[in-house]
Amino acid sequence: MSSPDHVPLPPRLLLDGADVNARHRLGWTALMVAAISRNSSVVKVLLAANADPNLGDEFSSVYETAKEKGLHSLEVLVTREDDFNNRLNVRANFRGCTALHYAVLADDRATVMLLLEGGECSSWPWSTWRHRTVGVGKAIRRKENGWYDEEHPLVFLFLGSSGIGKTELAKQTAKYIHKDVKKGFAVAAMDELHVPCSGPQVAKFIGSPPGYVGHEEGGQLTTKLRQCPNAVVLFDEVDKAHPDVLTIMLQLFDEGRLTDGKGKTIDCKDAIFIMTSNVASDEIAHHALQLRQEALEMSKKRIAENLEDVHMADKITISKQFKEKVIRPILKAHFKRDEFLGRINEIVYFLPFCHSELIQLVNKELNFWAKKAKARHNITLLWDREVMDVLADGYNLHYGARSIKHEVERRVVNQLAAAYEQDLLPRGCTLRIAVEDSDKQLLKSQESASPGAGAGKVPTLRLEIVEQGSRARRLDIQAPLSPENITYFL
Repeated sequence: MSSPDHVPLPPRLLLDGADVNARHRLGWTALMVAAISRNSSVVKVLLAANADPNLGDEFSSVYETAKEKGLHSLEVLVTREDDFNNRLNVRANFRGCTALHYAVLADDRATVMLLLEGGECSSWPWSTWRHRTVGVGKAIRRKENGWYDEEHPLVFLFLGSSGIGKTELAKQTAKYIHKDVKKGFAVAAMDELHVPCSGPQVAKFIGSPPGYVGHEEGGQLTTKLRQCPNAVVLFDEVDKAHPDVLTIMLQLFDEGRLTDGKGKTIDCKDAIFIMTSNVASDEIAHHALQLRQEALEMSKKRIAENLEDVHMADKITISKQFKEKVIRPILKAHFKRDEFLGRINEIVYFLPFCHSELIQLVNKELNFWAKKAKARHNITLLWDREVMDVLADGYNLHYGARSIKHEVERRVVNQLAAAYEQDLLPRGCTLRIAVEDSDKQLLKSQESASPGAGAGKVPTLRLEIVEQGSRARRLDIQAPLSPENITYFL
């Protein structure tokens, strides 16, 4: 079909009534093709036409798809390369991959941002760690396309404060690779491995030697790697592990193999190992806040000089000098071995949430409780941006996203629970969360917000019932419940 030069092909097809979510006969959608092709303009058009960014590809590997469809593998290969992309590993399994997965594989930041804004969903807001996924995504893409050291597994170290998304990114990496997290994801809590290799906790890790209890059962890690050699393995809080345990891990990283308690060697060269640590988290957090403040001042200066406003406070990056001069010595002092750090492919820095990310986290928590209120009590819960700004001020650098969850429960859900217990919530009513004596000057604006910094006067939130004509009636709630009594509302 030909089309006028001034009408791009996708919009023209949409005008002709094409199904924006229609699949190719081998399983992918137009949005996935646009994403892997780094064509952000087409992605934008498709999203505007209600293309679903959460659809997963039904194409697996070339050979599996050929078998499923009853086609010759060469026909599938040529079709995949001609109609989709010719740079992907023909043996890799892409079943379940969304357009966002392909945008990350293509290393296309513009398309990633469009898909995030267009509704790509996850158990954790993708955009809260979009800047952190770049190094991970590039390394995994090289691995999938065969451009990696086949003699060594991929090793990552995630650094940053608690509750900042390190574990969640590890889970999402496993989900991307295996689609089934239970099958391809293993967690080793290193705070349990603070004893020498002869300890029972380490036996639980790699299996007990002959003559000891549990010898026949094997270890949690060795069993998982035997069942799934390309598993994603998370070593949580690696800084708490005993030096003997680090020796085992070095064997894993350096030689790509592990000997279990039975003396059997397990090949781990195709696995991905992710370590998390809070080491240097304070230095990272405070450096990031300083960079954001500097970026903010620069933006204000540009505005004052009537220059184009380029607000970069949310898009800072840690310099190589800071990593080498500040972070590297801290890591060397803690782990005490250069060869261990030398086997890490990528160190990923998790910075404190910026204001826009905090707003997303607040919105996610409020939506969680709004769904519960609707499902359990047919209550509609409403709020505006000002409320989210107030709740975002409860962010604590040391507790990360957990502090936002606690703030929503403390300042909103406690009131809901108290109002429900006191029979103040008619079934089917509409509730609005409002700021008491709203004075926006009391709130930290996005321009002056510094995550984790304290505010002066803290605005109070209240609940009010929305009546006919958009009038609102404030609820007279008695002493609020303590957090443990939130179950009254559940």
